[in-house]
Amino acid sequence: MTYQYDRDPGVIYEDRAMPAVVYALYILGLFHGLTLIIGLIMAYVLRGSSGPANASHYTYQIRTFWTALVAGLVGCALVGVGFPLSFILVGIPILWAGAAVCFLAWLWAMIRCIVGVVRLAEGRPIAQPYGWTV
Repeated sequence: MTYQYDRDPGVIYEDRAMPAVVYALYILGLFHGLTLIIGLIMAYVLRGSSGPANASHYTYQIRTFWTALVAGLVGCALVGVGFPLSFILVGIPILWAGAAVCFLAWLWAMIRCIVGVVRLAEGRPIAQPYGWTV
């Protein structure tokens, strides 16, 4: 945990390298999955020993993971139900809805990661890390 007080009195500047690494792992993991788990573990471990700005980023990352995972599982369940029913044409809308939910969960997570990287680069904390919005 690195604090620097020499730039502007009264403002705490934190080292932003580790939240950036977690964001990079998340963005890579959205394409193959493995580094998402590594990033999640890092966010949980680093959140307790970080300052307030970085802690907001870690909380935001953890919430992004779990919310996208739940939405993705709902989408996969819809695909799983819709696939066998699509043989009798009843399940095609369910199949498409499940695929749309999976894609939207992926897109939402990607947008949240990009917004988090931008806010981290600007040196700003996440205003509402427990929120659903970007």
